[in-house]
Amino acid sequence: MIRMPEKNPDLLASIAAWWALHQASIHAMFLSMAVAVVRVIYGGGKLRQMILEAVLCGLATLSLIPLLEWLGLPQSMASFIGGMVGFLGVDKLRDLAEQFGRRQVSK
Repeated sequence: MIRMPEKNPDLLASIAAWWALHQASIHAMFLSMAVAVVRVIYGGGKLRQMILEAVLCGLATLSLIPLLEWLGLPQSMASFIGGMVGFLGVDKLRDLAEQFGRRQVSK
């Protein structure tokens, strides 16, 4: 007899466990994307810019979340990181990363 995946109760338990583990990161990513979209609309940007900025901010947020653990900060700060990344945007984030890199190289 063939079992359908949607009939498997273990699948729902696995999905719920995964969601609980990554909820802060997912929330931060979507918050970052939403703030980026609103910022681009407010600035009079086009649809293409809005979509690309939202995707890049969301991905940047996901890449910064592990930094919280490395710095010993709580996962509840993920929303703050997401909001700030969306507010600053990827251009400003890139500028800050370049400044940080230059300071580290000049030491």
